[in-house]
Amino acid sequence: MALDLTKASDQLRARRDLRLDTLIKLRWLAVAGQAVALIGVRVVLGFPLPLVQALLVIALSAALNVALRFMYPVSHRMSGAAAGSLLAYDVLQLAALLFLTGGLENPFAVLFLAPVMISATALPPKITLLLGALVAACASGLALYRYPLPWPTGGAFELPLLYVGGIWCALMLALGFIGVYAWRVSEEGREIAQALAATELVLAREQHLSALDGLAAAAAHELGTPLATIALVSKELERALVPGPHDEDMVLLREQVARCRDILKKLTSLDEQGAPFDSMAVSHLVEEIAEPHRNFGVEIDVKGAGAGAEPRCLRNASVLYGLGNIVENAVDFAASRVEVEAHWDADRIEIEIRDDGPGFSPDIMWRLGEPYVSSRTPGREQVSEGGGLGLGFFIAKTLLERSGARVALANRLSPETGARVRIVWARARFDAPAQTAEGGAA
Repeated sequence: MALDLTKASDQLRARRDLRLDTLIKLRWLAVAGQAVALIGVRVVLGFPLPLVQALLVIALSAALNVALRFMYPVSHRMSGAAAGSLLAYDVLQLAALLFLTGGLENPFAVLFLAPVMISATALPPKITLLLGALVAACASGLALYRYPLPWPTGGAFELPLLYVGGIWCALMLALGFIGVYAWRVSEEGREIAQALAATELVLAREQHLSALDGLAAAAAHELGTPLATIALVSKELERALVPGPHDEDMVLLREQVARCRDILKKLTSLDEQGAPFDSMAVSHLVEEIAEPHRNFGVEIDVKGAGAGAEPRCLRNASVLYGLGNIVENAVDFAASRVEVEAHWDADRIEIEIRDDGPGFSPDIMWRLGEPYVSSRTPGREQVSEGGGLGLGFFIAKTLLERSGARVALANRLSPETGARVRIVWARARFDAPAQTAEGGAA
């Protein structure tokens, strides 16, 4: 089954952002670890170091955490740029501490990798690259300029510049490797999550449609008897009434009863294909779906053109119902005109249905095609009474996608008004059944 999952993928794509609460908790962990390390080195080991300046740097991070906690709720999610800014602050704060405590000679310089790894797992690659560049710049500066490494009183520990350069190279290599590795692993996880979410969405839609299949069969059975009664009474009334102004109304009533019968027949045969030799050209297909809707005061203009031979397909009840429902919606909302245009080439077949009505509401356009979502408004005059449940378009879209089509919704470009629905099939998928039938006939 070929399904148009583009919209689903857009809606379900994992957001590349971070919860502020996550960053705050990680920073509290860093603040506690830094404070314990500094006090332990100064008090327990007795190494001289600028403890006051270092504690002030740590206190600044604690103050930032407190301020963020008061400014934002716990569930606040930060955009990529905002989260990247906080991680950049963490890089600079760590660089300040390392500057006071020996630079790259300090073993804790390896903590430069932490902000980059966090960014690689949750933020866009561009932000991760910028953080990596910031770490490289800070590490380069610390290789040359820093306070001496804390060491017992009376002693001095100074690593050769060549060895410090080796530490810098190792840090840069680890930065690149861990960053790429973390990004690749998290990206695979995101792709799997997106595929799972899209599959769940498709399964949910299929479950809705399967449930509606049973309801449709039951409705067709229940409506058969009253519809037959209406047909019989309308015939008797037509015979009994003398010619007059109601003649057109009786003709219209009879036609609509016949149309109801056709609709019920379609509902009971949506999964059936046409007979092996019952194929039709695209131009006949669009004319057939437009014909039942020409008696509602809206002009329906049908066009068809393309490159090469005109494609043919088997008469498929699902395709006829799906396209017919979209044309019916266009007629309901059109001011005066609906256009149904078919176009084909060697690779695909496209049918576009346009109206000159108000168009799709931007608030719900991205949700149209889901069950119980409708763009009808209660106060609008329509061919049928009521607001509609949105099931018609959901069923139509799902049936068309079952046939291999991709359905795209949009509004017409200004200054024109109205909605546009594009249904596109791969040509091989569209006319393959007809070709098979012809081959069987040969």
